[in-house]
Amino acid sequence: MAARTAVVSGGTRGIGLELSRRLSALGYHVLALYRGDERAARAAAGQGGGGIEAVRIDLTRPAEVRAGCERILAAHGAPHVLVNNAGVNRDRPFLELTDEDWDQVIATNLSGPFHLARALAPAMVAAGRGSIVNIGATTAIRPRPNGANYCASKAGLLQLTRCLALELAPAVRVNALIPGFTDTPEVVERYRLDEPEPRRRVLGQIPLGRIGTVTDVADALEFLVTDHSRYLTGQQLIVDGGNFMG
Repeated sequence: MAARTAVVSGGTRGIGLELSRRLSALGYHVLALYRGDERAARAAAGQGGGGIEAVRIDLTRPAEVRAGCERILAAHGAPHVLVNNAGVNRDRPFLELTDEDWDQVIATNLSGPFHLARALAPAMVAAGRGSIVNIGATTAIRPRPNGANYCASKAGLLQLTRCLALELAPAVRVNALIPGFTDTPEVVERYRLDEPEPRRRVLGQIPLGRIGTVTDVADALEFLVTDHSRYLTGQQLIVDGGNFMG
């Protein structure tokens, strides 16, 4: 068994890949969960000096999550870190949202973390240690148009964070990490940040005057999973350059 293991859902692309890289650099054997992008999974597994292992699990299928976590526990023991990062968007005006739009987003963004934590937390509690970090969004606190499903899923994730922090203490700490505008291909495309005027408008909302980087988010994760945050649980750490101060 590896000395220390970390599980990162959505850990082969975007912010999740950077979180996998950082945990690997910290000495963890990282199990980076993914659903369907085999190319990204192969690329991720080739990084981190062999410290990243891509594992295919569809978080929207509870039985598949249970079976996958049983294999993880059998092979690696209780993880030291669980990062619930996987998420999807299906933006649409509320009156046009379909059942599938709602169900897919809730199943991935909220039910997925629930099923993963339920499968892995008992072993973490029995081992007497561990840190769970749920990757949230400021839209969990401040709503936006065309995102009722996404906003509701992330709001639920914040409350799930607090509940788990209460029930898994003192063995396991549970916190939420909330990135703001972060320079990833998905965010750049959605908000047209490669165009001067949309980028200017976004930068005008950020007191620190720049878009966040995946390194900024990974630095915050490092804080939350190390002893530097040993007296912190049930909290939400917003990493957004001051964009949201509510």
